[in-house]
Amino acid sequence: MQIIPTQDPQLVLLRHGETEWSRTGQHTGHSDIPLTADGEDQARRAGAMLDGYDFAAVYTSPLQRARHTAQLAGYPNAIIDDDLVEWDYGPVDGLTAGQVSEMLGREFMIFRHGVRILPPNPDRSDGRPGELLEDVFARAKAVIDRVEATLERGDDVLVVAHGHLLKTLTAAWLGDDPTLAERLELGTAAISLLGYGHNLRTVEGWNLPNC
Repeated sequence: MQIIPTQDPQLVLLRHGETEWSRTGQHTGHSDIPLTADGEDQARRAGAMLDGYDFAAVYTSPLQRARHTAQLAGYPNAIIDDDLVEWDYGPVDGLTAGQVSEMLGREFMIFRHGVRILPPNPDRSDGRPGELLEDVFARAKAVIDRVEATLERGDDVLVVAHGHLLKTLTAAWLGDDPTLAERLELGTAAISLLGYGHNLRTVEGWNLPNC
């Protein structure tokens, strides 16, 4: 399947392909986990879906799972943007939601509780306390500010990054609270389309699987 671009500009989002940690549901923040072989195949298929676009700009997270996805999708010269790095999960990095819930003795929901609900752990993420959701939201808004001039010229932009970062960016695009992101599912190497309608920022396609 190939996505047909619209006449109006779009901000296209591509989540990185599968990694071992995404496959097992482990939170993967700044840990630089590579793509699996399946993740590489997903990235190539995502690139085929986007073949009809002529992006004026392509941006990627500096982490290898995003950079490699961009490369395999056909965008080896994507601009590295540090604001696109995934949420720094600090003590939650490498753990599943179920594991954190067991440690807390109650259900853990990251967009409500944040990652500082656990104490810093020197054996995980170098003891960093982790990033506040508000800081992730601010980075996402900075990305939107950077690409907006290109979109206003009528050109399309592609962003290759991570699940929670891209969901938070979508909440920022819609002018909503960052906790909206917890209601947005986003699979590995899935494509989403943000655009404009009736003078509003809109979601034109979400979580489109590569196939």
